[in-house]
Amino acid sequence: MGILSVLLWTPAIGALIITFLPSQHFKLIRWLANIFALLSFLVSCRLIAIFDNQSADLQFTEYFVLNPKLGSAYALGVDGVSAPLLALATLLSCITVLASIKLTEWIKGYYICVLALEFGMLGVFLAQDWSIFYIFWELTLTPLFFLINRWGGQKRHAASLNFVLYTMGGSVFMLLSMIAIYQHVPGHGTLMSEMSLAAKQMPEYQQILALLGFLLGFGVKLPIFPLHGWLPLAHVEAPSPISILLSGILLKMGSYGLIRAITMLPEAAIVLQPLLVFLALFGMIYGGLLAWRQTDLKAMVAYSSLSHMGIVLLGIATLNEIGLQGAVLQMTAHGLIAGAMFLLVGLLYERTHTRNIQDYSSLIQVMPRFAIFMTLTLFAAMGLPGTVGFIAELHTLIGGFQEWEGWMIFFSLTILISAAYSIRTITLLFTGPVRPQLQQIADLHTSELIATGILVSGIVLFGLFPAPLIDLSASTITQLIHQEATVSD
Repeated sequence: MGILSVLLWTPAIGALIITFLPSQHFKLIRWLANIFALLSFLVSCRLIAIFDNQSADLQFTEYFVLNPKLGSAYALGVDGVSAPLLALATLLSCITVLASIKLTEWIKGYYICVLALEFGMLGVFLAQDWSIFYIFWELTLTPLFFLINRWGGQKRHAASLNFVLYTMGGSVFMLLSMIAIYQHVPGHGTLMSEMSLAAKQMPEYQQILALLGFLLGFGVKLPIFPLHGWLPLAHVEAPSPISILLSGILLKMGSYGLIRAITMLPEAAIVLQPLLVFLALFGMIYGGLLAWRQTDLKAMVAYSSLSHMGIVLLGIATLNEIGLQGAVLQMTAHGLIAGAMFLLVGLLYERTHTRNIQDYSSLIQVMPRFAIFMTLTLFAAMGLPGTVGFIAELHTLIGGFQEWEGWMIFFSLTILISAAYSIRTITLLFTGPVRPQLQQIADLHTSELIATGILVSGIVLFGLFPAPLIDLSASTITQLIHQEATVSD
């Protein structure tokens, strides 16, 4: 068994073992969940350590035919685009399990769902066959539906149903696009490499229709306007630890899939480039303005995610090397930033049982450690130099300026809006007189400090020393852009 299969199946084995344990052994269940999540993270760290940054090819590939008639195969591989997302997925899964320590109801089912969700997410990033990619994509729906529906807030039933209906609706169009390309594959295979070659031979109008189908399917998860309707409700109603995965990883599945689709259909990407940039810029401004007017902290982070993922879409839409590099960097940056913000908001809610930003003031006096971490995270969200958010946004801005020049004034407007709601949040949370009901709130304890410290350290360290993160995907991105340029010529 190769390292990719070990990484993929570790959380699945953990979920299977927990399934056969008695429900009353909740301490053992917690320990096992933490152990298997940690093992997955350690395997991903090993993968990154032995990954060859200089090679643009798929690495550690595994291949096993599943259905010769259909042409599907158990095909796994990793490149510079998927490698950082694998590490991010396993890291945030560890943080999610660690942050769930205070869960008291249906503990066994909860951890089974979390590990099953991690299994599905890893499968999406590892799959090199569109058929198993689609299976893993759909597999994430079931555990996430139960995590929101069973352990969510007051409107959890509506939130879980909205999420499933939106995602399944988009998946239908994605499946239609896959079938359309499949019909052009000699021998009818579903390997990504085979379908990519076949897609480039399709008539231009068919390529455009196929890419539109992928845009609808992946755009729901990304999300892009106006396919974002599930996002604020799901983020607000989901348990705070699950919001970490929902925003930190699930949204990246959409952008990752869109990168694969655009590199498979480069001619259609060029034709649809104006539509992509419009959706990106509109979503960035729209999400930022909505985040600015929110009083619920989780809703603010949810809408800020809509704005920040617009930056990812903008980087993809540039169709140039530095812009795509910015998109990949922003995917990692937003995963760390959104994960840290949802973690901190959840920890604050556990202590105060309110998410209304108007209910807080001068928390820096009673929760200084929380104040430091939250301020650094909000600074990263607004793209402050010295944080990974700045590195990602700078690459995207340069790539966009190379392509559209003056239109990037709208990008600058987004940065100003991000600064406005970030500074507003800092002001309301940490200034003013200490309210009587907030005087006895406990600051972050050891395990919370470890979880938050890991994410914030990543935000700062990759902001100060971004070269390892950039080098990880540089060769793959160069190759992808070269392939697009060859086709367009």
